[in-house]
Amino acid sequence: MSSSETVEVTGHLMDSGVLSQILDDIREYEGDWVIDSIDVGREAADTSTATITVTSVDDEALQRLLMRLQTRGVNMVDPGEASVSPCDQDGVFPDGFYSTTNLPTKVRLDGTWLPVENPEMDCGLVVTREGDRTRVVTLPMSDVRVGMQVVCGASGIRVTVPEVARDEEHFGFMESDVSSEKPQAVLVRQVAEGMREAKEAGRKVLWVGGPGVVHTGAAPAMVAMVEAGFVDVLFAGNALATHDIEANLYGTSLGVDLAHGRGVKHGHEHHIRALNTIRKEGSIAAAVESGVLTGGIMHALVTHGKRFVLVGSVRDDGPLPDVHTDVLDGQRAMRAELPDVGFCLMVATMLHSVATGNILPASIPLVCVDINPATVTKLADRGSSQARGIVTDVGLFLEQLAHELVPGYRRA
Repeated sequence: MSSSETVEVTGHLMDSGVLSQILDDIREYEGDWVIDSIDVGREAADTSTATITVTSVDDEALQRLLMRLQTRGVNMVDPGEASVSPCDQDGVFPDGFYSTTNLPTKVRLDGTWLPVENPEMDCGLVVTREGDRTRVVTLPMSDVRVGMQVVCGASGIRVTVPEVARDEEHFGFMESDVSSEKPQAVLVRQVAEGMREAKEAGRKVLWVGGPGVVHTGAAPAMVAMVEAGFVDVLFAGNALATHDIEANLYGTSLGVDLAHGRGVKHGHEHHIRALNTIRKEGSIAAAVESGVLTGGIMHALVTHGKRFVLVGSVRDDGPLPDVHTDVLDGQRAMRAELPDVGFCLMVATMLHSVATGNILPASIPLVCVDINPATVTKLADRGSSQARGIVTDVGLFLEQLAHELVPGYRRA
């Protein structure tokens, strides 16, 4: 027996293509639709509102469709109350659990709309009660435990798609998902302004970096930005830290002389010898304290009291003693650094960029810089709708960014 629900959506439905995406989603989920009403804005800045009745073959299929539509900012006209069910197995959500988005979300319980405290995609919503206080938080599947109360179905849930002001100069380049042919100096200034605004608001700037930062010779530029206070947290893998340390100890990155751009004798050994040196000290911080490590990105982060989370992969040599080799522990460490982040810059890494995009709320401005267009488009494909990309050489970009953010910066 078919099930139906009336939903509504408000925004720039026509010029952004959102309405056609909504109808495509309904068809993809084998549903049907009737547009009950639509009020189209007349001016470019005006929003439009549509009311749609959606139908699926049964209630289970309808609930899944409604969850999908909420990723577009579509909500039920009469959302009702949220339904909650207990977990009966560690690491397993109840059947029909609500699959979260990274959009600002509210849940209605006992007649009250409660904000979800940490929006994150591909998780569940857990309800906790502490005395008179009720909280709703997102929780990844691996962390759910028996007895936890999990929201099921799409009833009693509203999501909001963050609006980007159309006359806002600050991220004007975000009018397109990927920028590759616009003046790079303009793009750099806009990114720098976003970082300054985050700092002025008392928020943190999160960087996500790959080894290309070191390979392209941009490590000194990043060090200058750490020292100037524009790097509060770094997410990376074993490679960036290892090659940065190798560059400080041997002047090479994967055996290539960074000053002359050519391989050196026995250079292929340098990264593994750098790893061994730090492992002998016990940690990166210990190597800084003992004077073994005297420069580079990791040295700057340690000496300026900045945070970093290194999460490894199956291909890692070593790894460094600071690297999380359990990916679930690494995810938890990354999530722990997200409070108060106000801007995120991703450079030269697909793996860690996608991983970070998966856990970031959609309200945090996110810019991805890479020479490979596939890297900067994959974030949006994975659901990070706020992600915007710049296709360019990472080394040149970071040099220009350092000139913009650090008065008097000069490459040594």
